[in-house]
Amino acid sequence: MIRELTCIVCPKGCQLKVELEGKEVLSVSGHTCRRGEEYAKAECVAPMRTLTTTAPLVGGGVIPCKTDRTIPKELLFDCMKVVNEARVPANVKAGDVIVENILGTGANVVATANA
Repeated sequence: MIRELTCIVCPKGCQLKVELEGKEVLSVSGHTCRRGEEYAKAECVAPMRTLTTTAPLVGGGVIPCKTDRTIPKELLFDCMKVVNEARVPANVKAGDVIVENILGTGANVVATANA
């Protein structure tokens, strides 16, 4: 199977072709750097994403937040449930941890603004 991707590692946006056999990457073409090849392999085998969302504040309203590192793509919706159940203090500041080590991923959810 051939999967076509646009590399998002740098502004070049290389058009990548990844030859797969099941979940095994046989070859990657179209990349102009090693980072593009690594991105293509990871995206096809174990895609990762940064979760960017909002969390509810105690007393009403929401605060923007994100994970401080990427998490497995398949956990995004489960992580959203955890964030939506959090109750963030109204005095939270940018950089404060809202959820520590979300779902055992090693990533913390942090506020990206002051409340």
